[in-house]
Amino acid sequence: MDWFTAPGYWLSRLVLQRALAGLYLVAFLTAALQFRALMGERGMLPVPRHLERVRFRQAPSLFQLHYSDRFFAACAWTGCAVSAALLAGADSRLPLWAGMVLWLVPWALYLSIVNVGQTWYAFGWESLLLEVGFLAVFLGNDEVAPPLVILLLLRWILFRVEFGAGLIKMRGDACWRKLTCLDFHHETQPMPGPLSWFFHHLPRPLHRVEVAANHVTQLVVPVLLFTPQPVATAAASLMVVTQLWLVLSGNFAWLNWITIVLAVSALELPAGAPSSVPAAPLWYEILVLAVAAALLALSYRPVRNMLSRRQVMNRSFDPLHLVNTYGAFGSVSRLRHEVVIEGTDESVPREDSDWREYEFKGKPGDPHRWPRQFAPYHLRLDWLMWFAALSPSYAGAWFGVLVERLLENDRATLRLLRRCPFPPDAPPRYIRARLFRYEYTSWRELRRTGACWERTFVREYLPPTRLAGAAQRS
Repeated sequence: MDWFTAPGYWLSRLVLQRALAGLYLVAFLTAALQFRALMGERGMLPVPRHLERVRFRQAPSLFQLHYSDRFFAACAWTGCAVSAALLAGADSRLPLWAGMVLWLVPWALYLSIVNVGQTWYAFGWESLLLEVGFLAVFLGNDEVAPPLVILLLLRWILFRVEFGAGLIKMRGDACWRKLTCLDFHHETQPMPGPLSWFFHHLPRPLHRVEVAANHVTQLVVPVLLFTPQPVATAAASLMVVTQLWLVLSGNFAWLNWITIVLAVSALELPAGAPSSVPAAPLWYEILVLAVAAALLALSYRPVRNMLSRRQVMNRSFDPLHLVNTYGAFGSVSRLRHEVVIEGTDESVPREDSDWREYEFKGKPGDPHRWPRQFAPYHLRLDWLMWFAALSPSYAGAWFGVLVERLLENDRATLRLLRRCPFPPDAPPRYIRARLFRYEYTSWRELRRTGACWERTFVREYLPPTRLAGAAQRS
């Protein structure tokens, strides 16, 4: 069927597939290096305990059949290997059906991880990777031209990502309507990047322009994705520029990068298909059309949510995360609070004891330490610490276990940190946590002190705590 294929998107498909494979690789690497302390058998939120409460139908996962830390590691590293093979173009060297199976492997493995990931994986970019990854299974390889219906479904995801985010902003915090949210956002976002300080200090009129441009990009431009070329390419290009601006301004895991990948589906890049490409097999056409019909049917609830006055952000409506709803920063914090964890090896903790601060890799700590760029790699503990600072209730399930592991000098937990102030064989006797307000310094303060942050003590977050039943050491 001539209408089934889109030969003008041959290079677009290639770029999209390789970029998506790269993001899969980052996602699996993040899981492999962090899971043991977060949700392993001795993790803060252990998978085995979670599986006791959740049935397979609610959250399909390989780990419903068997779980051990060794098996999880094997799945995560297998995902890394398959993603690397896809990044190198292995799917193009296989028959069409085998290439599709190869793309199905990382999707199934990552679905298994997300469905047991609990709080650590409760963010929109997880479902977004799965939704895009599922469609990638049906994009085909060098044996067939890109199927137009799959490219349109990828644009449909991009539309929901951008339009849903735009609606949640307009319905949410009044600062989006007043064009003032960026007066605060760069300072109070979950994990600032190395340029966030400079973005915050841009002139306020420019912040107003940024917010207005964001509204146009999210509420007007997405509609143009479904118009003829070259308008669709222009719309997608504008979205790419906007996402790159966000990449420079903070650390948002792979959210911005996968949005850029989606935008590639609308770019008509200047490279044609090979001179002769065989027609797509009938079984492939039937399968693609059946999948498209099913996904359109599943879109009903996400669209209803998007159009509702009670719109919610980042919700999956099916256990396979096939069609989801998205959104970000419906509200913006005006103040930045950070939880600072400290330990002491003194037998009796006092205010004037030798309290030593634990340093995290990404979240603000030492006011003189400049933020680093980590995205698309995702520091899950650092990100959740931002929520812990908003309210202890956000961290009630795991913060106490984190403190216990620090009191034990647990090796897996310490790997998540930048620096532990205690030697491996001498853990602290007591841990405490204090809440500080963080504010960016001014240009003058930065030149004078070299500090990018100024912090002020707010209150005690956790009083000095030791291991239950531990004997006092002399």
